[in-house]
Amino acid sequence: MALSVPAIMKTTAARLSALYLLLFAICAVSLVFYMTSLSARMLTAQTQETINDEVLGLARAYQRGGLPVLVRVVEARSRQPGANLYLIADANGQILTGNVQSLEPGVIEAEGWTTEPFSYKRFGEGELDRLRSGTSDQTTSPSTGENAVQAEGEKGHNAIALVLRLPNQMIMLVGRDLGEPERFRAVIRRALTLALGMMGLGGILIWFFVGRAALKRIDGVSEASRRIMGGDLSGRLPVTGAGDEFDRLSENLNAMLARIATLNEGLKQVSDNIAHDLKTPLTRLRNRAEATLSGKHKPADYRQALEGTIAESDQLIKTFNAILMISRLEAGYSSEHTNRVDLAAAVRDVVELYEPVAEEAGVSLEAKVNGAFIVDGNRELIGQALSNIVDNAIKYSTDSTSKPAVRVTLARTHGEIRLTVADNGQGIPDDADRARATERFVRLEKSRSQPGSGLGLSLAKAVMTFHYGRLDLLPGNPGLSVVMSFPTREDH
Repeated sequence: MALSVPAIMKTTAARLSALYLLLFAICAVSLVFYMTSLSARMLTAQTQETINDEVLGLARAYQRGGLPVLVRVVEARSRQPGANLYLIADANGQILTGNVQSLEPGVIEAEGWTTEPFSYKRFGEGELDRLRSGTSDQTTSPSTGENAVQAEGEKGHNAIALVLRLPNQMIMLVGRDLGEPERFRAVIRRALTLALGMMGLGGILIWFFVGRAALKRIDGVSEASRRIMGGDLSGRLPVTGAGDEFDRLSENLNAMLARIATLNEGLKQVSDNIAHDLKTPLTRLRNRAEATLSGKHKPADYRQALEGTIAESDQLIKTFNAILMISRLEAGYSSEHTNRVDLAAAVRDVVELYEPVAEEAGVSLEAKVNGAFIVDGNRELIGQALSNIVDNAIKYSTDSTSKPAVRVTLARTHGEIRLTVADNGQGIPDDADRARATERFVRLEKSRSQPGSGLGLSLAKAVMTFHYGRLDLLPGNPGLSVVMSFPTREDH
């Protein structure tokens, strides 16, 4: 989806990119000016040091032989290639010797360092300019006074100099051309400006391509979000596999959507199960009440009918409580607190509770527990889930071809604590049936001769999910082994 420039600038990525680009430009421009000024100052200081050395040498020459020796030294040095600027003038400013043809007005009027760079021309440059421009040679001579100095000097080079007044009131100037420092500063400025331009262009290109890719991914997320908000919970946010922030966000949101879809599916199943599986006991209650009201009965018959109605109602209440508990646990919420639980103690309590039931049914119930097995969880929920599993094992082991037996064991394997309830009944030979056995209201017994609502294993599975564990139904050969796998306290 194409975006206009104003629309792009409304995005956070574009604003951050523009802000970073502006900050970079300010820093780069400041760096250009700082580096050029620093290099100019360094070269100027070096130039001044060189001039001071020259002045000291000329001063020693003047001390040795006076003005004649000084003039000869100045003339000799001024003729050398790449020489400094040398000038000796009289008290009125007329140039007597040196390699300077003309100067800006006022340069030699004050002693000391020149406050600002000044313009000058060397000998021969004025003649070369006149030949190039076709003018006659009848102009002022190199030493015709202030007007010639002003006319010629304004078009010359730039330099700094040290002006000294000799004891005989003559003026000596020693300077150095600033062409090299200025060229160096220009090179530095051009290099930094070019680097700034290249980095700015690179930043714009990176923003254009990377920013467009980010915007495209955001558009994909927005499009998927609109489909999901439209009711399509099967839709998922795109994941490119790059492992960046967008992928991590998409993966987390996809996990959340999968969780929401699971909860919605569970809610739908609960509604369907309530509509189908609870209709029978409600119908049975109504028929019993209607049969009791029709005709004449003894008071004992009415009492018996009411007691049956209360028993049926209690069973319905238990079923509804189990459904609510399963839904709450699957949603990851429970008002119950968790703490340290000794599974060995919980196993002993449940086995002791169901020993009379097993003895009455002719089933051998034993527990093999050695030592303590500590987990983080809720004692009541674990006990309820274990009770449901032991109750099922006792009920469905009575059809065993040998002596019915149920065995409860605890063991540590592969970093887990496994609580296993195994019976030697007919079991569930089909893998698909074992997977369906933990669903709500699923009863694999076709005859429905055993009491129950089909919620025991569903509740046990929800309890294990709440404890970050799992519930596995494995073939016992014969019978069925129900395994409750708890993470250790360190892993949890």
